[in-house]
Amino acid sequence: MKSNHDKEVFEKTKKINDTENRIRQKEQTINQKEGNLEKQIKENEAIKENLNRQIELVNIKRTELEKHQEEHIRRLEKIAGLSADEARTQLIESLKAEAHTQALSLQQEIMEDAKLKANKEARKIIIQTIQRTAAEQAIENTITVFNLESDEIKGQIIGREGRNIRAIEAATGVDLIVDDTPEAIILSSFDPLRREIARLSLQRLVSDGRIHPARIEEVVEKTKKQIEEQVMEIGERTVIELGIHGLHKELVRMVGRMRFRSSYGQNLLMHSRETANLCATMAAELGLNAKLAKRAGLLHDIGKVPDEESELSHALLGAKLAEKYGENPAVVNAIGAHHDEMEMQFVISPIVQACDAISGARPGARREIMQQYLQRIKDLETLAMAYTGVEKAYAIQAGRELRVIVEADKVTDADSDRLSFEIAQKIQTEMTFPGQIKVTVIREKRAVNVAR
Repeated sequence: MKSNHDKEVFEKTKKINDTENRIRQKEQTINQKEGNLEKQIKENEAIKENLNRQIELVNIKRTELEKHQEEHIRRLEKIAGLSADEARTQLIESLKAEAHTQALSLQQEIMEDAKLKANKEARKIIIQTIQRTAAEQAIENTITVFNLESDEIKGQIIGREGRNIRAIEAATGVDLIVDDTPEAIILSSFDPLRREIARLSLQRLVSDGRIHPARIEEVVEKTKKQIEEQVMEIGERTVIELGIHGLHKELVRMVGRMRFRSSYGQNLLMHSRETANLCATMAAELGLNAKLAKRAGLLHDIGKVPDEESELSHALLGAKLAEKYGENPAVVNAIGAHHDEMEMQFVISPIVQACDAISGARPGARREIMQQYLQRIKDLETLAMAYTGVEKAYAIQAGRELRVIVEADKVTDADSDRLSFEIAQKIQTEMTFPGQIKVTVIREKRAVNVAR
């Protein structure tokens, strides 16, 4: 009876946790959409303000030209005693200057119109590209739950004086958490590949029933070979589905290894496939080589799954690997330049960079670890408090706005503008954050007296 009750409680708790996770994901999606909408509104307002300034400048120049033209005509009237040829020459020169001015004005209008149309067309291509690509949600975790038929098996897995569990952890590099959770063991590791090897090894050991250190090492070794075969199969299936041909076997294997890696909760293989499809769509819209762009999009993060550790960044390491295995120079450059660590030399390089950002920044693609989020909020407030005259600092709107309250006796209105600008610049140069952060400096003078 107690076991059934515990099982019901566990199932209810799991349902509640699943519901809470879905709610949090929806809240994050809504918050991200709100942030994107605010950013778009601000960009539109900035464009509008820039156009208004340019229109005012054109009107001022037109007025000045009209005044010069009138003055020139008056001068011609004063010197009417000139010969007919001289007057005709001056009139022709005047007409030439007027025509040149009108041509410049017309040229400026055409250029402004072309810029507006170019921005609109670029946004249209990006939106169409995103809409035509199916996307996954971030679901990767750092733990895997291994279910058991009964709690008696836990004793066999632990072994005498814990020798079996130590052997499993040493062979797989995964922490096994055996607690009061009924009929379940938790496998904990930041490396999904190791967790998968540990899960499959445990499954074989439990099915076989023979659990001892020698047997554990044998099973783990066999499982690693099986996973390597599976990795190669995943890589081959991925390149076939994307229609990419002639890829070196080592690169195919690295593509398969991406299946067991994640970045901020986003599966690396899903991210690379999504980036590849985005690159192909965008390149096709622009009349470029879609197959080459798709190839570069798929391989842009291979530097994250190397066989050996390297001091190079993943972008530069990926470019080095692609060059080593005979990839096109355009693909090599796109891989190395997608984080601006190399100079972009081919037209597909900015496409790969843009599509990588689109795949990672879309709502629901990635999620931030709670501790990192709280630390970022704390760092924002600490950064503002370091300035003289700041009384309090509050990071609000999930870290998208920083409210800074200053002491009115120490900070003037002019200082408030300067302080807001300096804090925003310091955040931009010293911190990494999604979207944008609005810095609001509040200066308030209160005079308080009591009537008795």
